[in-house]
Amino acid sequence: MSQNNFEEESVEQPFISHLIELRSRLLRVVLFVLVVFGGLSFYANEIYTILAGPLMRYMPANSSMIAIDVASPFFTPFKLALVLATFISVPFILYQFWAFVAPGLYKRERRMILPLLIASTFLFYLGVAFAYFVVFPLMFQFLTAAAPVGVAVMTDITKYLDFVLTIFFAFGVCFEVPIFTIVMVWTGLTSPESLAEKRPYVIVGAFIVGMVLTPPDAISQTLLAIPMWMLFEVGLLFSRLFVRKHDDADDMVLEAKLDALEKQEDE
Repeated sequence: MSQNNFEEESVEQPFISHLIELRSRLLRVVLFVLVVFGGLSFYANEIYTILAGPLMRYMPANSSMIAIDVASPFFTPFKLALVLATFISVPFILYQFWAFVAPGLYKRERRMILPLLIASTFLFYLGVAFAYFVVFPLMFQFLTAAAPVGVAVMTDITKYLDFVLTIFFAFGVCFEVPIFTIVMVWTGLTSPESLAEKRPYVIVGAFIVGMVLTPPDAISQTLLAIPMWMLFEVGLLFSRLFVRKHDDADDMVLEAKLDALEKQEDE
């Protein structure tokens, strides 16, 4: 009976220690985001002005954005500052995630996942930058020019922020297509040859995604669909480097056993 209690305690202790470590890392993430938010909150209005720049540049003369809700002039810039603080903290958040899961991974998995985390972060930032510097000027120029005669273009600041954040998220996620492609090939779900055969469907799917995630204008839809297609081709090219060859199966098993022995020695 005592032996069973000892085994149960030995199983519970690592689980509890993992929970404690997870809690501490989550607290670090929250604290880091709050510190960054505290610094950005002093410049919340200036940050919102920068975000509104692509729209304000093409609005008619003597027009401005409006605030429908009473408290929106105060809360909307702070909401943007909080989102931006989280956005800036992504590398730190990913580092905490990596530090938590890395000890439980094999060497081969560590060599694979760390570059993917770095690349996925860069691609998400690249998608957001592409939306702000390329898509927004063209899209807002078209949308403001399309307003009927006699209609004053005056966008609510809260609705504009929600719209912009949605576009940022859509482009950031869609720019992760190379990562999705590489992971699918690396895990054995598909092969580069199979993906290459499905290229026409991928192109059609990219335009459908662009139609769903962007406003109903051909410019923004095309500016999302074409990069997705190009990034799919990039992911397809690099995925050939991660194809699991059947001849290397024995080496992978041997490497896994060696890693397991190293973990046992560390414990």
